[in-house]
Amino acid sequence: MISVLMPVYNAERYLAQAIESILSQTFSDFEFLIVNDGSTDRSLDWLQHFADRDPRIRLISRPNTGYVQALNEMLQLAQGEYIARMDADDIALPDRFRQQIEFLHHHPSVVCVGGAHEIVDHQGRLLTRLQLPLANAEIQREALAGHGSICHPCAMMRRSAVLAIGGYDERLMPAEDLDLWLRLGEMGELANLPETVLKYRLHLNSVSEKKGHLQRQKAQEACERAWQRRGVNGRFEAANLWRPGSDRASQHQFMLQYGWWAFNSHQRYTAIIYASKAIWAVPLRPDGWKLLACAVLKPLPPQPPPNLADTGTINSV
Repeated sequence: MISVLMPVYNAERYLAQAIESILSQTFSDFEFLIVNDGSTDRSLDWLQHFADRDPRIRLISRPNTGYVQALNEMLQLAQGEYIARMDADDIALPDRFRQQIEFLHHHPSVVCVGGAHEIVDHQGRLLTRLQLPLANAEIQREALAGHGSICHPCAMMRRSAVLAIGGYDERLMPAEDLDLWLRLGEMGELANLPETVLKYRLHLNSVSEKKGHLQRQKAQEACERAWQRRGVNGRFEAANLWRPGSDRASQHQFMLQYGWWAFNSHQRYTAIIYASKAIWAVPLRPDGWKLLACAVLKPLPPQPPPNLADTGTINSV
């Protein structure tokens, strides 16, 4: 029923958790396509270990070409009715596939569905939970403005629709996912589940972390192409990076953001960690000290109702 696509490049630190989260899905009718894209760490050893254990894994190992080419390669090999994306550093929640399959069965006009996701740090510590737009109109409006309105590793798509538009455009990497949503949105409807389907990991070695400026540039190019195809006058809004840069001011800003996320998510210890990081980046700024004081002394805010997100401000591009 499902073909899961996961490219892997030097992901040994998080790989076992990612694979286990797919193999332990409550919906088990899937094939798991994995391309080892020329890893130079122990990723291939881990992949071979899991492939020997579970016949649903179809492992391909070859020299590095880049993850978008690997995705297109797997698309051509996929046999499932649906395509599920997965990244080698994230964690899928156990009921993800069942929920998404049921939604697509009941909504035949939808060609792609994502879902809410938790943001965790490199250690797996919860920072916040992001609820993306649920309905097609808002998702499309956000995408046309350059916002990542579907989280790529949360996505499940109809394979026929992805093949009909020619798969991923390698020229638009690392904003190939936004471009895909824009083109799929011209074939059918897009949606997100309100339920959390994935833990999305922030860490320094991710593509978004390393290539933030290029990602923003390619996102604007993808939007401009979509405006032209659709005959609309668009406005690109995704002007700010959502990952810290190498300068101390940027590090300070984002450590504060992560710390307040954690505090509002009832993660007091994590908030203290990120307050300390903000202070280390810019010791004389009072806002880092304010976060630290609140994290240590202030009562935690009320818990939000289930399936309602903290009001995060980042975009996926």
